[in-house]
Amino acid sequence: MFSNITHIIQELALLLPGFLLGITCHEAAHGYVAYKLGDPTPKLLGRLTLNPLKHLDPVGTLVLVVTRMIGWAKPVPINARYFKHPARDMALCSLAGPVANLLLAVLLSVILALIPPQAAAWGVGSFSIMAPLVGIIKSGIVINVVLACFNLLPIPPLDGSHILAWLLPPKLAYSYEGFSRYGFILVIVLAVTGLLNYVLSPMLNAVLTILNGLIRFIA
Repeated sequence: MFSNITHIIQELALLLPGFLLGITCHEAAHGYVAYKLGDPTPKLLGRLTLNPLKHLDPVGTLVLVVTRMIGWAKPVPINARYFKHPARDMALCSLAGPVANLLLAVLLSVILALIPPQAAAWGVGSFSIMAPLVGIIKSGIVINVVLACFNLLPIPPLDGSHILAWLLPPKLAYSYEGFSRYGFILVIVLAVTGLLNYVLSPMLNAVLTILNGLIRFIA
C-alpha cells in the first residue's frame, strides 16, 4: 500500500507542473482573445494572468488527482454581448485555449529535443536534476495534448461545443448548448467507465506521433 501511495505521489509530481502550466495558459488564452475581441470581462476579473492560483478549480484538480489523465480549470467568464459577431467570436475564444495547449506541447517538445540524451541518464554532478526534469517535460507534453484534445470534444460546455455551435443553424445551436448542464456529468461517466480514453486515444496518438517526429527531426 505504501509503495502505491509513493507511486501516485511520484506520478503527480511529474503531472502537476505541466497541468498547472497548461490550464493557466489555456484560460489566459481564452481571456486574452475575448479581450481583444471587445469583451473587458476577463481583464476586469483579473483572469488575464499567468498566476495559476487565479485559474485553479478544486473539482477539476481533484479529478486530475484521481484519474491522473484529465482535469480542468475555472472557466474564464466571457460576455458574448460585447462581440460584433457573437457565435464566431465565441468560437475563436474557445479555440484559443486548445491552441495554447498545442503550442505549449510543441515548445516542450523542442526543449526536450535539445536536451542531450545522456544528460537524463546521469545521476550525479551538475546533471543530477535532469532525469526528473526530463520526466516533467515529457509529462507536460502529454498533459497539454490531453488538455487540447479533451477540450475539443463537442460536449457542452467544453470548447469544442462552442466551435460546433458556430457551425450549426442558430436554433439547433441554441438547443445543443442547452445540454451544457448535463455535459460534465457525461464527461465524468465517460471517464469512470473508461470510454473517455477510448474516445481520446485516436486524437492523442495522432498528435503525439507528430510531436515525436518533431523531436526526432530536431535531435
